[in-house]
Amino acid sequence: MDKVVILIILVNVLFSLKGFSDTFFFEKYKFQVGPILRGEQVRMFSSGFLHVDYMHLFFNMFTLYMFGDYVIAHVGIPKFLMIYIGSLLTGSILALSFHKKDPYYSAVGASGAVMGVLYAAIMLNPDMSLYLFFIPIPIPGYIFGVLFLLYSMYGMRAQLGNIGHSAHLGGAVGGFALTLLLYPQVFINNKLMVGILAIPIVLMFVFMKKLEKR
Repeated sequence: MDKVVILIILVNVLFSLKGFSDTFFFEKYKFQVGPILRGEQVRMFSSGFLHVDYMHLFFNMFTLYMFGDYVIAHVGIPKFLMIYIGSLLTGSILALSFHKKDPYYSAVGASGAVMGVLYAAIMLNPDMSLYLFFIPIPIPGYIFGVLFLLYSMYGMRAQLGNIGHSAHLGGAVGGFALTLLLYPQVFINNKLMVGILAIPIVLMFVFMKKLEKR
């Protein structure tokens, strides 16, 4: 693994372990709408390094391990860090926008940042084989990307499970947009794929009000 990926994983592990054992620390730095709207914007960033439990931490760090080096190899460390941090923040921004009327809504996890890295990898290699929700059939990356975006929008609307669908979706959108901005070759090389992935993103913004819970 690249040393930067190792460092990010280490920070996530140490920060999460501290949160597991220190409730005050966890509550102080988790994403929660009310405190953020009162000025505690640091939670928009710090919550991306906390996790609910070991399994939550493992899945996020395993995904980062699988795709982090691939993205770095193509765009370099500075742009990778911009994609990672930018996707973390876009995930938090969309979650805040979507849940702004619920001051008690809270969330933690690196999922937004990790989804941004995954989408950057898909943009760089749209034909890579990925697996969707443990279905043992490989599918092209760009199809995975579209299906995941649609699933996340449905999950937001239906409030499925104890999952931060809005942060996942925001992180994916951040990864999509930042990869195009920082590495525009992907548009030159894969115009059709970029267009296909853009369709559900455009639909999300068009129908954002309808996605909000009743």
